[in-house]
Amino acid sequence: MVSQGSSPSLLEALSSDFLACKICLEQLRVPKTLPCLHTYCQDCLAQLAEGSHLRCPECRETVPVPPTGVAAFKTNFFVNGLLDLVKARAGGDLRAGKPACALCPLMGGASAGGPATARCLDCADDLCQACADGHRCTRQTHSHRVVDLVGYRAGWYDEEARERQAAQCPQHPGESLRFLCQPCSQLLCRECRLDPHLDHPCLPLAEAVRARRPGLEGLLAGVDSNLAELEATRLAEEEALACLREQAAKVGTQVEEAAEGVLRALLAQKQEVLGQLRAHVEAAEEAARERLGELESRAQVAREAAAFARRVLSLGREAEILSLEGAIAQRLQQLQRCPWTPEPAPCLLPQLELHPGLLDKNRQLLRLSFQEQQPQKDSGKDGARSQGGAATPPQSRDGAQTPKQDSAQPPQEDGAQTLKAERAEMPQEDGAQTPKEGRAQTPQEDGGAQSPRGGRSNKKRKFKGRLKSVSREPSPAPGPNLEGSGLLPRPIFFCSFPTRMPGDKRSPRITGLCPFGSREILVADEQNRALKRFSLNGDYKGAVPVPEGCSPCSVATLQDAVAFSAGARLYLIRPNGEVQWRRALSLCQASHAVAAMPSGDRVAVSVSGHVEVYNMEGSLATRFIPGGKASRGLRALVFLTASPQGNFVGSDWQQSSLVVCDGLGQVIGEYRGPGLHGCQPGSVSVDKKGYIFLTLREVNKVVILDPKGSLLGDFLTAYHGLEKPRVTTMVDGRYLVVSLSNGTIHVFRVRPPDS
Repeated sequence: MVSQGSSPSLLEALSSDFLACKICLEQLRVPKTLPCLHTYCQDCLAQLAEGSHLRCPECRETVPVPPTGVAAFKTNFFVNGLLDLVKARAGGDLRAGKPACALCPLMGGASAGGPATARCLDCADDLCQACADGHRCTRQTHSHRVVDLVGYRAGWYDEEARERQAAQCPQHPGESLRFLCQPCSQLLCRECRLDPHLDHPCLPLAEAVRARRPGLEGLLAGVDSNLAELEATRLAEEEALACLREQAAKVGTQVEEAAEGVLRALLAQKQEVLGQLRAHVEAAEEAARERLGELESRAQVAREAAAFARRVLSLGREAEILSLEGAIAQRLQQLQRCPWTPEPAPCLLPQLELHPGLLDKNRQLLRLSFQEQQPQKDSGKDGARSQGGAATPPQSRDGAQTPKQDSAQPPQEDGAQTLKAERAEMPQEDGAQTPKEGRAQTPQEDGGAQSPRGGRSNKKRKFKGRLKSVSREPSPAPGPNLEGSGLLPRPIFFCSFPTRMPGDKRSPRITGLCPFGSREILVADEQNRALKRFSLNGDYKGAVPVPEGCSPCSVATLQDAVAFSAGARLYLIRPNGEVQWRRALSLCQASHAVAAMPSGDRVAVSVSGHVEVYNMEGSLATRFIPGGKASRGLRALVFLTASPQGNFVGSDWQQSSLVVCDGLGQVIGEYRGPGLHGCQPGSVSVDKKGYIFLTLREVNKVVILDPKGSLLGDFLTAYHGLEKPRVTTMVDGRYLVVSLSNGTIHVFRVRPPDS
């Protein structure tokens, strides 16, 4: 894309795809220009024509076909001139591998002279050394510019050859176009002027271009101004979308924090509110994507027209500019008349309202409200906006208005997005009062004394409610200490990149991920039989060679080696592809999960219900059955990882659960509750603090569990761009890498709960 105000060079026009037809992808032949300023081969346009009209393949604009056919479209003399220059540089006939002299056959036959060594830029002929010397010694051609043929073919004289290039009259071969007939707007040679245009006022081409250039430049400046308006509108749309996402994230956080301190009846209502929030954001994003697509489409059409006009004005000869002047002016005027800045759709920002009420399953304790974001009229970044009138009081399910705790609310600060939070003292089962800090106190199981002020009880409470987004299930051992704040690790989007490389014959199918060195990941692409290296920023670093015929499935990195499973074998190879050892695995299992131990000198692999651990020499170090021999045949660990604490975490498809066991195979935690949404547990990763990240592919989620396997809540959802997540890994203990089924990788930084 040519930026506004810049002029393309001749080298760019000759080396880019500007001279290629976008239909046949070959060099343009008989180039014809449509009214939308897109140029194609005449034969290609003839194939596209549908009766009396055709659609431009690039901008999809419908163009009427002249009655005489596509040949009546304007011939692009500008492109023709560039094509002549390209063809001359490419060379013509060859003699013993060298171009032939153009004058020798005229004097003494084809064998009368040697190979061409020079070129006359005025005559556009290749000359041998003898003819070149004679060319400089005649009265008619002594002023011609004769240059070295090798330098000409190398492009050293492109600018000079372009200046000496003249458009030829199609009516009188050998005559150059020299004049413009003003009444007819037609280019003329000397012969044309003596015939039907003898009495018409005519101007030399240079003078005619000087007279008409300011008009075209004014139209071009108008289109540039419209492009700037489109860009400003696009930025405003993206700002509104970013504001919506930021506000939605804040509201989601408020919903999470509020739900942590209320009773079990709030859990079901929390699910409903979060569902409303996600539905609103998804609908708003879909509408925003449509508007952004329309803006980009309009900008692309205008940008291409402006780039073409700028190329013609910068690189075109006088005759070429004048031949296209009418079409360019008509197109630029048409673009200026278009509505450039459509009115942005109103953006409804979600607002959280907490209302007082008894513990009644029919009472809405959490409700979303939406307020329209006012468009910003100045460039200030503070985003100061007043909300105007008061929001309508929310209604209960029976239609009555819910009373508020305070009848009058203080005016909102200018510039603040209002977050309404109305809290009431919730009745306690034991009669204890709500803490003064305004947070609802969790009832005690035994009816004892309340927890310290602003805190929560040390005793665990078993929640019997069922909630899709967040579930609480009792753990076999005490859960992590969240210090009563309700805060969990949160994702911060880092980057996203595709994994398909130019040499891939098929779409990637990522079956394994693992860290590889410093801030790198290793991707097992089973479909293309490759182990690909990427940086966390998405830069491709090459591939680790694998044995021929191997399709890597699961992969893990050790100290200076790579372990992976392929079929019924476990391989250990060096980064250069040298195989250290291979071990046969059970044939009754379709795939084998591989995990590196925290020490970096052992690798674990799941085999037919048990886990085998091998050292760097390939010897079996240990073997155990998760849960002991009593559970033999009842475990199927499809995904496996090791935590920094030395525990194993696996997805058991036989029991449809996530299982945590120590190095001896003793189960210390297992989760199979409703938080799995009836899905088979997917890929697992563990951060440096022991938090477990479990993938649920069917519902497009990654949920988080504590180190003992108790579900804590959602970590990633479709709101974060997840679409059929497949495999995850943790890099440096703080970057969660997620691969999708389409081969795309998302990277999220895990924000610790204390930060």
